[in-house]
Amino acid sequence: MLANTQGVGDVHPSAANEQKPILSLRGISKSFPGVKALSEVALDLYPGQVTALVGENGAGKSTIVKVLTGIYQPDEGEIAINGVAVSFPTAQDAGRAGVTAIHQETVLFDDLSVAENIFIGHAPRTRFGLIDKASMVRQARDLLARIGAQIDPSVLLKELGIANKHLVAIARALSIDASIVIMDEPTASLSHKEIEETYELVERLKAEGKAILFISHKFDEIFRIADRYTVFRDGEMVGAGRISDVSEPDLVRLMVGRSVDQVFPKRTPELGSEIMRVVGYSHPTEFEDIGFTLRRGEILGFYGLVGAGRSEFMQALFGITKPSKGAIRIDDTVAVIRTPDEAISHGIVYVPEDRGKQGAIKGLPIFQNVSLPSLRSTSRNGFLRLAEEFRLTRDYTRRLDLRAAALDQDIGELSGGNQQKVIIAKWLATQPRVIILDEPTKGIDIGSKAAVHEFMAELAAQGLAVIMVSSEIPEILGMSDRVIVMREGRIAAEFEGADLTPERLVRAAAGLSGETQ
Repeated sequence: MLANTQGVGDVHPSAANEQKPILSLRGISKSFPGVKALSEVALDLYPGQVTALVGENGAGKSTIVKVLTGIYQPDEGEIAINGVAVSFPTAQDAGRAGVTAIHQETVLFDDLSVAENIFIGHAPRTRFGLIDKASMVRQARDLLARIGAQIDPSVLLKELGIANKHLVAIARALSIDASIVIMDEPTASLSHKEIEETYELVERLKAEGKAILFISHKFDEIFRIADRYTVFRDGEMVGAGRISDVSEPDLVRLMVGRSVDQVFPKRTPELGSEIMRVVGYSHPTEFEDIGFTLRRGEILGFYGLVGAGRSEFMQALFGITKPSKGAIRIDDTVAVIRTPDEAISHGIVYVPEDRGKQGAIKGLPIFQNVSLPSLRSTSRNGFLRLAEEFRLTRDYTRRLDLRAAALDQDIGELSGGNQQKVIIAKWLATQPRVIILDEPTKGIDIGSKAAVHEFMAELAAQGLAVIMVSSEIPEILGMSDRVIVMREGRIAAEFEGADLTPERLVRAAAGLSGETQ
């Protein structure tokens, strides 16, 4: 059943009377030039419960998090904690009120110790006002033990791996004695084991009576750990209630205002002639003896577990890193690719997994991000033609249904899904022959996923060759004509047609399959 969409207080009144929310938002609105990000939204968080906040990219989720953490000030509306109206003029005020956030990408400092990263800005002090390093290390050790992290708090952060850095970020958020914990896409970049550990952490926080706001695009984890849900759409709260009273199709309809019955478009592949052949591609430390063919109009999937070497191989294909040996043929010509510029000249482009650091240039507007690789076509006699940059950007972003206030808006102000659309538009504007999409729908909502999948199918139908790296089995199965499985830097198996099943993919990726290439 669908929840009432008029307001949180109208949903399940008997359940609401059982327990009072620790935090309530009512009538929160926030506008920016050219766009209203939030319009009179409501939200309740309950002690000892997880409330999942779901919605498409651009629905207002990030804005409400920034309101709750004191980064943005609402234009109107009320925030109440335990029934008392409060305001958060600064992030420090939010922290003092017991609100903390664990972000998908938390800024940490490699040249500081683990303990210093955890307590930066609020380190314990001696009676003389100096930082009490012994107390800081002791408290850091207790915090790390609390979340099950076996990390020495005195080591430099740069000595840790990605997973342990994520645990340090969690400990840093919990170093504030918070009663309200916001977890913004906390599992987006984690392995399966690390995701399970995050779920265990959520259960411990619930047992401590914390009210948790959990933001995720993954429906399986929402239904696994959430007690309640709230749905935002286009800056409005459109539904809320108990997770046990709603189904996945219900949530999708609330999120997108329509039924998304098929995320993966129906395709009848019409494969053309061979466009690329890779032979014996190797790297001293990342991958070895990679070889395959690629045809026009084909979507070739690459699957594997974390650390399989897929992204590292794709970066070598694009000239970011150099292989130790191997060859690439484009049509009947050997292609020497030592730089991204050489890859682009051969018609190969790469949409990276880490769009924030490798794909977009934050601080620049949308149109400059899109036109950057195409300056030869948008300039004349060494001078940029602004009208041409806007025309190019408009053509390609319109095809991807970009949601933005204007094309001169800073790309950093866009949601993750819309940033991804800009990055894809940027490379399509170069009119490539082969496009490499590395985790193209990672961290974006179901509506944006459907748009990206539809566009991938359209590109293949036009004869473009697509290489798609994905860790999501449904995506691999739903979009790929053929799948190569990598394990420990090598090709472990190749599947297509009836042989392409989830069981075979997982067994090959885990080294349990006898089918090898």
